[in-house]
Amino acid sequence: MSTLIYGLITGFLFGFLLQKGRVLRYDKQLGALRLMDMTIIKFMLSSVIVGMVGVYLLQDLGVAKLSVKSLVLGPVIIGGLIFGLGWGLLGYCPGTAMGALGEGRFDALWGILGMVVGAGIFAEAYPWLTATVYTWGDLGKLTLPQMLGVNHWVVIPVFIICAVLLFRWFDKKGL
Repeated sequence: MSTLIYGLITGFLFGFLLQKGRVLRYDKQLGALRLMDMTIIKFMLSSVIVGMVGVYLLQDLGVAKLSVKSLVLGPVIIGGLIFGLGWGLLGYCPGTAMGALGEGRFDALWGILGMVVGAGIFAEAYPWLTATVYTWGDLGKLTLPQMLGVNHWVVIPVFIICAVLLFRWFDKKGL
């Protein structure tokens, strides 16, 4: 039960940060899709960096265990295309759809309904998918540090430096 409560608390916190970062706004979503406003990209890249540092720190402290899923190109490519199509048509991704609904924008219900229907279709198609799509391009359990043959604390600072440089470049360009 405590795991569910932690998930609920972190979900509310993440939603609060989405709202405060103004990434729930349609104009920010459209700007990201048109590569004219990098607010969402900055927010998500910051989230990835914080998550990366947190996960590896917790792993090194022995508090958590990193469980890497196998990289299978078929479902990643098809899922990415479906995700991108939905985001482009609706103007919300799954997290921002829930946040936008929380702000009272009821058009987000279409996206949430689409996610529920899509989850149902996926559940029904799963046996077929595991026999076909989930066999296309299985590269195994990979992490970038493993691929490079270095400790993860060598890769993390490089990501942080690249993100800071990218953010500065976005700011110079007015993005």
